[in-house]
Amino acid sequence: MTKQLHYGTTAKVFHWLIVAMLCVQYPLGWFMPEIHRGAKPSDALMFHVSLGITILALIVLRLLWRITHPVAPERSLPAWQQLISEAVHWLLYALVLTTTMTGWLLTSEHGWSISLFFAVPLPMLTSQGSHLASSIGKWHGIMEWALLSLVGAHVAAAISGCCRRTP
Repeated sequence: MTKQLHYGTTAKVFHWLIVAMLCVQYPLGWFMPEIHRGAKPSDALMFHVSLGITILALIVLRLLWRITHPVAPERSLPAWQQLISEAVHWLLYALVLTTTMTGWLLTSEHGWSISLFFAVPLPMLTSQGSHLASSIGKWHGIMEWALLSLVGAHVAAAISGCCRRTP
């Protein structure tokens, strides 16, 4: 499989769709009222979950696209920066996947039935009050901050790269 020199249109569309959705998802999650056992899910929470499931689907598609359409590392970078760049990209995929999955698990653990954008029912991933899901809320929060931090590093590296390439 030949590696492309640049990301194609499909990869860029996946990237920017996910970025746009995360820009909505983070504030929505932060400004929701406290979620606790026995609480009834609000429309904002259900929209947050629906958006998360959509992000999950897009990141899976993006990951499959990336595997089948690999991109060569930037040749102008030293080997150590190429390695870090590749590692950050794969870690971003992993964090988006795990953050969205823990959100879905957390919703299931609360016993809330989920409908994708209030229309398509989704399966529960675990039973209400399961031992597996008891600490998922903490992990979801930790992963959201880890993802946000890594996105910040990714943006800083991209800006640094853009500034370095200008004549």
